[in-house]
Amino acid sequence: MEKKKYKVGMYGGKFMPFHKGHLHCVEVASSMCDKLYVILFHGSDQEIEILKTRKEEWLTVKSREEHMKKACEKFKNVVVTSIDVTGCKNEDGSENWDKETKLVLDVCGHLDAVFGSEVEYSDYYSRAYPDAVYEIIDVDRNACPISGTKIREMKDDEERKKWIV
Repeated sequence: MEKKKYKVGMYGGKFMPFHKGHLHCVEVASSMCDKLYVILFHGSDQEIEILKTRKEEWLTVKSREEHMKKACEKFKNVVVTSIDVTGCKNEDGSENWDKETKLVLDVCGHLDAVFGSEVEYSDYYSRAYPDAVYEIIDVDRNACPISGTKIREMKDDEERKKWIV
């Protein structure tokens, strides 16, 4: 049996909704870790703004977390959880991802790897998790050409259902 590259990893996001691209990232990341935490961050300013105009059940925190758990149950080394980041703000009310870091470490403990698909998060992850490697998966979305934004913009429910896991 091949040894995993990392002991503990984390893959997180708003997952609005959790879709096939996210599932692809979980599959890749879980193959590289003994244990992978998949974290649903909820309560962010961006999420709150989206939910002001979008009331669909599949965007609720409960629905997203349930879909994530069901989709990830085939990965025996994956733990799906959620973190409320509502209180992670600066004095001026802006979001403070550095305050989220403590919450992540409270859940995961030490991290060897952090996984994502966004190059622009590299500086934050390097600062927040200095002992972890930031592994970027499918940055060009070649494996699964979709985003949560595209799914939310779809007018056709049947088309949307093709992408949501």
